[in-house]
Amino acid sequence: MYCSANILNEDVLQKAQELYKKSPKYQIRQRMHFILLKAKGYTQQVMGDILDVTERTTYHWWQIFQEGGLEALANLHYKGQPSQLNKFSTQLVLDFINEPVATFKEARHRIIQQTGIERGLSQVREFMLKHKLLRRKVGQIPDKVDVKEQHNFKENKLEKLISLAKDSLIQLIFVDASHFVHLPFLGYLYGLTRIFIRSSAGRKRYNVLGALNAISHQLTMICNESYINAETVCKLLHKIAKQYVNEKIYIILDNARYQRCLLVPETAKMLGINLVFLPPYSPNLNLIERLWRFVKKEVLYCKFYSTFMEFKSAIDTCLNKIITKHHKKELQSLLNLKFQTFET
Repeated sequence: MYCSANILNEDVLQKAQELYKKSPKYQIRQRMHFILLKAKGYTQQVMGDILDVTERTTYHWWQIFQEGGLEALANLHYKGQPSQLNKFSTQLVLDFINEPVATFKEARHRIIQQTGIERGLSQVREFMLKHKLLRRKVGQIPDKVDVKEQHNFKENKLEKLISLAKDSLIQLIFVDASHFVHLPFLGYLYGLTRIFIRSSAGRKRYNVLGALNAISHQLTMICNESYINAETVCKLLHKIAKQYVNEKIYIILDNARYQRCLLVPETAKMLGINLVFLPPYSPNLNLIERLWRFVKKEVLYCKFYSTFMEFKSAIDTCLNKIITKHHKKELQSLLNLKFQTFET
């Protein structure tokens, strides 16, 4: 009998935690999760609900652990029978690719419809993971995007400019504004239950008009708390012209109305800056869009800032770290010059 005096000591829980995180087998991770829950005082019934097993199974696991410890619990003695779903795997995977599901319950229902085979949620989960049908955040593209125009712009203009920039013949800069609203940015967190964060009631926003060098990743900015207009863009153009004196400058930017205003191209012409406008609805071709996502992920997702000053300070701190190359390694891969376009 396994020594009950130290049955859930710190060493045991540490090993259980490691196996829970690193074991490639779902059954072992599930059993280690059981030990971690048991140490926190959950009842057998509650643990069964969390782990999607019967209460009887949790009693069985506890008995194995009491008799042989963590090693016995992590030892899967059975080889198991080949799953009946195997012969339907190609059909099911294609079906899930064509019509994705949001939950394992939906997947189980679909499997029953397609094959007539009933399986528990844990078995459905195992099937999905085995075939790399992972939970992925849904992306979005504008409804009015012209796929052909995007492809032509990328092939005939953007890639040529990138090639010139790599050869140091031009300075290629991507410009865009981000409007950070003082509201919660909700993301994903791992936990036993859903997590709630407080939400500020304000609607103040912090505007950052940025210019990102495609090669050096140098960031130039103008920030305010009011709004971005044509005059703001012209101030940024003057700032860029001072940074790259006597160099050919190409700026890629979107079709925001204040950037199409006559004042902007006239100022650019006076400063010797070439403006290159993206096809409509093409954020996927603007490199700086990735930088804004990085800032949100670093300091805004799942964070609460009680005052607007704290909110603004967090963004400024992150942007300053980007300027001082604090995030150089992370941004090196994020800001690669490969751009995604779409077939349809």
